[in-house]
Amino acid sequence: MSVPFDQEIDCSGLACPMPIIRTKKAVDGLQVGQVLKMTATDPGSVSDMNAWTARTGHELLAQEQEGGKYVFFIRKYR
Repeated sequence: MSVPFDQEIDCSGLACPMPIIRTKKAVDGLQVGQVLKMTATDPGSVSDMNAWTARTGHELLAQEQEGGKYVFFIRKYR
């Protein structure tokens, strides 16, 4: 699945909580409605991203796994 995005960050090789911290900083820099593509290698990022988007109100548009990488598309809500 390919989702159009406005910014991309690569958190490959980083362990929890760094992917969430970097994702938060990147989303904070976006305009409302823009989409961030985040790539991580930490399997824990799947549950972390689901919990973080639910808690913050941002929208997790899609998540996919490509080999050993996890890719997330997050739309800034507010």
